Order: sequence, then C-alpha cells, then structure tokens
Amino acid sequence: MSTTIEQILDRAFGHPRGLLGRIGGAVMAQANGATESHVVDVARLTPEETVLVVGPGPGVGLRLAGRRAAVAHGVDPSPEMLALAQARCAAEIAAGRVRLARGSAERTGLDEASVDVVVSVNNVQLWDDRLAGFHELRRVLRPGGRLILSAHEKWLPVPRHALAAELVEAGFTELQTWVWQPPGVTAPLAAQFRAQRPA
Repeated sequence: MSTTIEQILDRAFGHPRGLLGRIGGAVMAQANGATESHVVDVARLTPEETVLVVGPGPGVGLRLAGRRAAVAHGVDPSPEMLALAQARCAAEIAAGRVRLARGSAERTGLDEASVDVVVSVNNVQLWDDRLAGFHELRRVLRPGGRLILSAHEKWLPVPRHALAAELVEAGFTELQTWVWQPPGVTAPLAAQFRAQRPA
C-alpha cells in the first residue's frame, strides 16, 4: 500500500510516531518556539502555580512553564513526543518541576480543580472531541483558573468565533480572543484565546 502525503504529514505532525514523528518534533521545536514562549508570557505564571501543558510536543513551552511555575504537567498522546519532552526537560523533571504523562485534552488524568493554568499551543485542531476536551480542561482548573490557547488561525478546525462559542458552551467565562503575528515573514497568524473557570 502506498503512503500518501497526508499520511506522512500525519505521522510527522498530526499524530507523531516513529522516525517521522521524531523529525516532526524537531521541526515543531524550531517553528513553534516563539509562540510557545509568547503563550507562556501571556499566561503570567507565578512560582506558586501549577500549570497543565496540553500536547507539549517536544517540550519547548513545557520547559519554560516548569521554570516559572511550581509544577508543570505535560500530557501528550504520542510516546515519541513524550520522549523528546523528557529529554528537553530532564533538569526540570529531576528537580520535580515538570511531570509528564500520556494523555490528551479529553483525558488528562489529573484531579478535579488541581491546576491554576492550562496552556495549549497548536494542537486544538487534533483533539478527537473538542467540547469534551474543553469540559475536561475546565474540570481540572481551580475556580478562577485560566486557560490560554493558541493555534495557527488558518488551521483552526472551525472559525475563531465558533471556537470561542465552544469555550463558552463548556462553561468558561471572561473570554478574550485576538490574533498574534509570530516573528518571521512566513509565520502564519496565531489565533489566541484567554478564558477562565468561574470563581
């Protein structure tokens, strides 16, 4: 059976696995680095907070979060991405500041009201069930906790206003949305969202 371009891209970026997944992880670390850093800045993490990074991929944003928060949990469905994140965050893991587990937005494995901040960069379009994912992320947030989500606008699964409506449907409030231009002349616009679990 021949392998299509779509299958290759899925193995490298969509659902990373095998050698292509590891190559995709290296590309993601380079291409998403500026956005990961920007989103961690927007999250305004404090040294007392616990953060969940959904789909940390190769761990760029997870490592930044682990250096700013008390603890950063990373959940990713891809063993290849977990291995890359583990290597990148080795010092933070050894210090107890980063914890990694296999999981997804829909199934984080975390206790209810156990994190202060949830961060997601460039993976909402890959979730199997977005509404279930948003409900799960609201569940694990403490009252008043905040969600920061970013994704390439051209790759959003639905228009930005529709994604915002799904967040509201899942029970988030204080919703804000905007676009941000990552550095680089060819970098696609990032659609970004900030919302919170009601206090």
